[in-house]
Amino acid sequence: MSKKSNEFLRVMLNFLPSTSNDYKESIENHGVVLETVIIESIIMPEIIKLLSENRNIELIQSIFHYFEEVSNCNDDYLINSIFSVTVLEILGNDTMILGVAQEYMGPKTMQLQLEADRGLGRIR
Repeated sequence: MSKKSNEFLRVMLNFLPSTSNDYKESIENHGVVLETVIIESIIMPEIIKLLSENRNIELIQSIFHYFEEVSNCNDDYLINSIFSVTVLEILGNDTMILGVAQEYMGPKTMQLQLEADRGLGRIR
């Protein structure tokens, strides 16, 4: 796990402290930190819930501000192997959720999300 991906998980746990027990349990069950598993099964369901409720605006804005920072970082592993293939692909799974998410996305996050959808063949 790269230093930046470790930082990403730490920041997400700070945004979503209710996920910390599941995070620890995942590490205990697998013996290692499986970044994509943790993001897909623990972190993203909470973000999807936030977006579907669209009530905790301040938290959503903070998360997506951080996503924009991640989108502009120089860590190819974090962007291409972690962020794009988990966070951005999952956001694109539901057009209603994606529509809400796009209200909060910065320009680089939006660009990477479109690229993720193109990579999956969802859009041309």
